Amino acid sequence: MMKIDRQAHKPIWKQLLDQAVHNITSGKWKAGYRLPPTRELAQQLGVARSTVQAVYEELYSRGYTVTSRRGGTRVSDWSQPNISKEERSAQSLSPPSLPVLEDAVERLHDWSWGKEVNEVDIDFSPHEPYLDSLFLKKWRQSFLHSSDKADLSSWLYGNPFGYEPLRYQIQNYLSVGRGIHVDIDQILLTSGAQQSIDLISQALLTEGDTVAVEDPGFPPAGLTLMYRNMNVIPVPVDEQGIVVDRIPEQSKIIFVTPAHQSATGVIMSVKRRGELFKRAISNQSWIIEDDYDGEFRHKGDPLPTLFSQEPECTLYLMSFSKMIAPGIRISAIIGSVEAIAQIARVQKLTSRHLPIMEQLTLTHFIEQGHFMRHMRRVKNVYRRRHEAMVKAIASTQLDELFSIKGVETGLHMLLEADEDFKEEEMTNKALENGIRVYPLSPYCLESKRKGWVLGYSKVNEETIQCGINQLSNIFK
Repeated sequence: MMKIDRQAHKPIWKQLLDQAVHNITSGKWKAGYRLPPTRELAQQLGVARSTVQAVYEELYSRGYTVTSRRGGTRVSDWSQPNISKEERSAQSLSPPSLPVLEDAVERLHDWSWGKEVNEVDIDFSPHEPYLDSLFLKKWRQSFLHSSDKADLSSWLYGNPFGYEPLRYQIQNYLSVGRGIHVDIDQILLTSGAQQSIDLISQALLTEGDTVAVEDPGFPPAGLTLMYRNMNVIPVPVDEQGIVVDRIPEQSKIIFVTPAHQSATGVIMSVKRRGELFKRAISNQSWIIEDDYDGEFRHKGDPLPTLFSQEPECTLYLMSFSKMIAPGIRISAIIGSVEAIAQIARVQKLTSRHLPIMEQLTLTHFIEQGHFMRHMRRVKNVYRRRHEAMVKAIASTQLDELFSIKGVETGLHMLLEADEDFKEEEMTNKALENGIRVYPLSPYCLESKRKGWVLGYSKVNEETIQCGINQLSNIFK
């Protein structure tokens, strides 16, 4: 006989269900045992018949009982094979060994954070932009407005190309700010440059295809393509950009960062751009142009994009990670109608569409002028910090020890050293002094170039001077 505790917090139907399940699983009610009719049991317990019916329905749903008109409700043959602790231990599941994944993640970690992730006094990070309370205030306003005004249609399955009003805003920005004039169906939104590269590899490549990447360069590009089982070929970079005559003729994709090469900071020359176009067109290769921080040119306007010169063979990547904040996770691929449609089909298959709230918020953020005002403000911040970095280096002996490169554009510069530079040792010494610097070697696949990649977006002018002085002192 089942019992009810009317003082308990647990609902009566749940008390009865737990007791019934215990009676069945413990063997007290064996297979074939007939449960009392619901009306009879309800009278015995002094509860509503609907309460007992709910219990019986749940037992049936879980497979503990079977029902029939003549036989009533009976315990089913629910028993399961016994599995011993030894069997469970011997057969415990574990993920397969994926050396390519493990190596890629470790190298990505070394590139983005360094081997040590402890707190430091000064962090010359080249990866993160300047953020302040004003940005947070305006973003919160856009988020709250978007949350309040979004109608029910916004919460249905979305467009794999991305939220259309946001693509219109990006279309306008590209036309005015970057000289890129495209139709809206040439814009596909993604969740970051790494996803953009991954989608392109799935849409435009087949396993084993050859791809060319800059060396040193943007590590996630090569690592993502390696993980997709592509034949990744590192191509050297000189003072004019990627060395085009070292690009394999069979390359299906050529990944470049022409406006501010990652990580050397050099600008791809006009001559080298022409050579790249000729190589791509003659070999029917796609050029992936990652314009990750080309907006931030310290003197003059941003340089013309490769896409604006050869749109048919170029896929242009833009990201709001550097322009606003990495946490937004919205980027875009711009390309030919056919290429973007193919990539959109992959996105529809693998992730359906991007989360809507970030897209709604960014749309409002741009529409209200917050984005352009933010860009003007941070450009001034970066210009001052860039000048402070250049002056600080010139005032120390660092410019005698290193060759300073990549100072015209972007959020970082390269202090390149000779090949005998003890990069790891000196990086650790800087860390011991409370300063995190970023060695060049994690940007390299085969290249033996050495030095430090120093960013200035996160450190103010006074801190820059202090940090550069301390770096200079560790060499004395």
